[in-house]
Amino acid sequence: MNKRKSLWLLQVLFLALIALVVMVHVPAQAAEPGAATEATRQSNVAVLHDLPFSDKQDFADAARGLVAPAPAAVIRNPEGLIVWDMNPYQFLNGDASLETINPSLRRQATLNNFHGLFKVADRIYQVRGYDLANMGIVVGDTGYIVIDPLTSVDTSRAALELVYAHLGKKPIMAVIHSHSHADHWAGIKGVVSAEDVKGGKVKIIAPAGFMEEAISENIYAGNAMIRRSQYMYGPFLQRGPRGQVDAGLGKSVPLTLSTSLIHPTDTVVKTGQEMIVDGTKIAFQMTPGTEAPSNMNFHFPQLRALFMADNCVATLHNLLTPRGAQVRNAKTWSGFIHEAIDRFGETSDVVFAGHTWPRWGKENIINYLRKQADVYKYIHDQTLRLANHGYTMTEIAEELRLPDTLAREWFNRGYYATVGWNAKAVYQHYLGWYDGNPANFNPLPSVEASRKYVEFMGGADQVLTKAKASFDKGEYRWVAQVVNHVVFADPENQAAQLLQADTLEQLGYQSESAVFRNFYLFGAQELRQGVKKPFAKIPPALDVYQALTLDMIFDSMAVRLNGPRAAGKSITINWHFTDTNELYVLSLENSVLNHTAGKQAKNADCSVKLSRELFNKVINGQTTFLARILLRQISYEGSIGKLSELMSMLDEFDLWFNIVTP
Repeated sequence: MNKRKSLWLLQVLFLALIALVVMVHVPAQAAEPGAATEATRQSNVAVLHDLPFSDKQDFADAARGLVAPAPAAVIRNPEGLIVWDMNPYQFLNGDASLETINPSLRRQATLNNFHGLFKVADRIYQVRGYDLANMGIVVGDTGYIVIDPLTSVDTSRAALELVYAHLGKKPIMAVIHSHSHADHWAGIKGVVSAEDVKGGKVKIIAPAGFMEEAISENIYAGNAMIRRSQYMYGPFLQRGPRGQVDAGLGKSVPLTLSTSLIHPTDTVVKTGQEMIVDGTKIAFQMTPGTEAPSNMNFHFPQLRALFMADNCVATLHNLLTPRGAQVRNAKTWSGFIHEAIDRFGETSDVVFAGHTWPRWGKENIINYLRKQADVYKYIHDQTLRLANHGYTMTEIAEELRLPDTLAREWFNRGYYATVGWNAKAVYQHYLGWYDGNPANFNPLPSVEASRKYVEFMGGADQVLTKAKASFDKGEYRWVAQVVNHVVFADPENQAAQLLQADTLEQLGYQSESAVFRNFYLFGAQELRQGVKKPFAKIPPALDVYQALTLDMIFDSMAVRLNGPRAAGKSITINWHFTDTNELYVLSLENSVLNHTAGKQAKNADCSVKLSRELFNKVINGQTTFLARILLRQISYEGSIGKLSELMSMLDEFDLWFNIVTP
């Protein structure tokens, strides 16, 4: 397998969230975004009258307990490259009217600007604003317990240096991963070393299923997820009033990536399980299938503090991430929050989480937890009620509104997801994407359908004339829908692309959701500039490769197999991994790639022997099969040409496929 072909496999190993951060910089603007139209200004002004902006409690909570602000808003890696920079977001802190930002989103983005070291409770601290996520610190009897060590080794290391500077340097006794998303584990080697973990100096505590879920989510559809994540988080958008302002859960993701992973030493397997870590008692609650497949909340009874992972944060979370993933279970999610109230509500004086800021006081905590639980249950139940009345997914999303008791709580606002988006996720969870209408059973593909639509509507010029009139009326949702047909029917039509870009920008400027805003604005940018490709490649990450099972690797190869090119081919490869003594048969037949563990085929075309450690280096592009064969580090019997032939039939995916154009 050559280096170019192995790059794809590396891409799919990372959760889409952190895969974005390897892109080098935002390309220079070829065409600037437009200003807010009068319709957008009126829409955003209306928000100021609809929501309780006089309520400033979140600002007091976000600022509470500040021990020290970050000594510098910029974090650099050892090579001097900027990893994290809060400076571009300072425009949010002024009093100037920003007509291109929904006022509710601006409020959330301003709250997420608070950064530094904060005291949460006696012996509990957080570093916030150093990453998309927060890093927690619990002071034990002899050292520190770290909760969720961020996305990047560099931001994690900088966060720990801030802790050392103000709380004193003490050994790290344990690291707790609350769940399997990479913004909560990939920075682990910024706080501890693998040697200290192996030597027993440091515990790594994680929920059951953590290792498998931490690396598996993106293996099979990873390339598509990564591309869509570029839209979701807007890493190539300029920071500013007409660009990226926030990510809903936090500011953004690190600008460059240094990712790491260490196998847990201790696993939490059931609710009610307790541990004493450096003199600190921790009671765990398993919450699988909520915000992440492997997930847990935990309580510090001595400190009267409850950590809710990402299950409760200061925004409505998504039941289906727009980058793509399996749908989360709203009913299960709600139930686990209610269980947390029953178990820990009466004995908690503070609740804190993996994103946003803490909340204090028993009454306030229970109100927050209960209403977060009920917002997911309401969306779940009402979506199914309307579905059982015969409403379709899109009709339900348009119809569903939260009651004021839920909607007017800032922590239930849709900065990350929206109510309609989550309603569609519930519908998909139970009924799939199909609405039951036979007309929608087998529709034409986008390009062909768009050509027919434009022809039926009198041609591109007539469509654009009518669409421009609708744009002038502020009917942006309709304009985006109809002009998209012109773009797909005639990809060279610059007028259509520019009108579509203008339209998506206005939708972005009006969006309360940071995620929706980023999608709209990055789509507009690609319509104006085309698809801009990065200059850097994704760096190797052996920690992640070492954590993959061989079954996962061979499954990912099967996804890459080009079926039509493999038609009529029959190839069998034996694999013997000498250091782990694992045996595998990889076989191609009927244009399908299958593998079997623990066996060797008698009549294999080629039998390969190598160490798993060397195999990891080959698949992440640090070396090649041919080079290591020549060095006699890989041995084989039979036809090595058959292995090469098989590898030549594996597709290399383009990370930069088109989305807003065909």
